Amino acid sequence: MASRRVILLGLAVLAALAAAAFVRTCHGAGEAGNNAAAFAKASGTRFTLGGRPFYSNGFNAYWLMYMASDPADRSKATAALDEAARVGATLVRTWAFSDGGYRALQVSPGVYNEEVFRGLDYVISEAKKRGIHLILSLVNNWDGYGGKKQYVQWARTQGHNLNSDDDFFTNSVTKVFYKNHVKAVLTRVNKITGVAYKDNPTIFAWELMNEPRCQSDLSGKTLQSWITEMAGYVKSVDPNHMLEIGLEGFYGESTPDRTHNFNPGGYAVGTDFISNNLIPGIDFATIHSVPGASNDAQVAFMRRWMASHAGDAAAVLRKPLLVAEFGWSARSNGYTVSMRDAYFRMVYDAIYASASAGGPLAGGLFWQVMVPGMESWTDGYDVLVGRSPSTAAVVSQECARITGLNQVS
Repeated sequence: MASRRVILLGLAVLAALAAAAFVRTCHGAGEAGNNAAAFAKASGTRFTLGGRPFYSNGFNAYWLMYMASDPADRSKATAALDEAARVGATLVRTWAFSDGGYRALQVSPGVYNEEVFRGLDYVISEAKKRGIHLILSLVNNWDGYGGKKQYVQWARTQGHNLNSDDDFFTNSVTKVFYKNHVKAVLTRVNKITGVAYKDNPTIFAWELMNEPRCQSDLSGKTLQSWITEMAGYVKSVDPNHMLEIGLEGFYGESTPDRTHNFNPGGYAVGTDFISNNLIPGIDFATIHSVPGASNDAQVAFMRRWMASHAGDAAAVLRKPLLVAEFGWSARSNGYTVSMRDAYFRMVYDAIYASASAGGPLAGGLFWQVMVPGMESWTDGYDVLVGRSPSTAAVVSQECARITGLNQVS
C-alpha cells in the first residue's frame, strides 16, 4: 500500500508539473501573440494597433533622453510625458541619438554612456505607463547632438579621407558606424523593464534620420541608395517595428512638376518624397513644416503641402502619412497665441478630414513641447502646455477627436 501511495503521489506530482508547464507554455504563447498584435502596423493607408485603427496626435520633445539621463533634470522628462497624458496625446517623437559632445549617448563609435542610455530606458518605461507611443530617431542630418558631421569627423580621426559631411551617406566606414549604432539601440535591453527595445510595442516606429538632406547630390540617387541599404538593415535587426525615413517632404526627380510647384521656392535637397517612400521596408511617409515666418502665406502653403502629399500617399505610395513636425513661430511679427491656436486647428482639421474619410493622413505632431525650467532652450516654436491653456485646449480637443476614430472598425 505504501509503495502504491508513493506511485500515485509521484504520478500526481508529474501531472501537476505537466499542467504547470502547459499553463506556462500557453501563457507564454499568449504573451507572444499579444505582443505581436500590440505592435503598431501600417495597413494600406492607415495605422492599426491590435487589428484596430490607430489614429494619434502628439508632439515632438527631442530632449527627453538628455534630460532623463540626469537625476537633477529627470523631472522635466516626466513633466512632458505627464502633459502628453493630460491632453490625450498618444504619440511623441524624440531622439535616440546624441553623438559626441556633452552628455553624449554615443561617446565615440560603438562606445556608449550607460547613464544616458538609462535616460532613454526611463523615457520608454514612463511612456508605457501613460499609454504613449514613441517615434525614436536614430541620427541627425544637422549638427545638433552630433549628427552626420560627427560621424564624418570620427572617420577622419581614424585616417579616412572624407571631403564632405555628405560622405556620411556613401563612405563604408561611416555606414558601419551607423549600422553599429542602429544595432546597439534596437537590441538594447531596457534596464527598467527588462525588455529589448526591438521587442517593446511602446515604440511606434524607428526613424532613420531627422530630416536627411544631401546637397551634394540633388538627383536624389545618393539618398535613395542609403535609405534602401539602411532600411534593409533595420528590418533585419527588428522586423516587428515600423520604419520611416524622417523626410520633410521635398519632391525630387521622379516628380519634376511637383518639385517646381510644391517645394518651397522650387528648392531641392537631394530627397525624393515619392521614390524614397516607395523603398521596401519604409512603412509610412512623413512631412515637416516649421517655417521661419508665420503668416497668411504660410497658412496657404501648409494647406497645399498637406493636400499634395496626402494625395500622393493615397494614390501612389498607398501608405499612411504623418505630419511629423508642424509649428508656429513666436518670433514672427505680430505673433499672438490666438494665431498659433488657429494654425494648429487648421492643421488638425485637415488631418481629421482625411482620417475620417479613410484618407492617409493619420496624425500630427507639433514642434515642440517644453516645460518650466527650460526657458534657455527656447527656439520660438516651443509650447509650455501648462502655461498655454488655450493651446492646450485645442490640442486636447483634437487628440480626443482623432482617437475617437480608433473605435471605428
